Amino acid sequence: MSPNLAIISEGKKFMWDGQFYDSRDQGQLEAEAYEKSNFEVRMVEQEGKFLVYTRRIVKEQVLTET
Repeated sequence: MSPNLAIISEGKKFMWDGQFYDSRDQGQLEAEAYEKSNFEVRMVEQEGKFLVYTRRIVKEQVLTET
């Protein structure tokens, strides 16, 4: 299996975490851990394995003058 390293969902780019999960439950546990760390998450099933794709949520943007 050769999964995509990145996917586009709702116009946003998500990156694969590099792990194959054997069950939806395993993938869901990992997805919840990412969400607690301020990531948006998408889970994809491919060839009987579950893949987790993440995207960091920007909560605050700091601008500096140059």
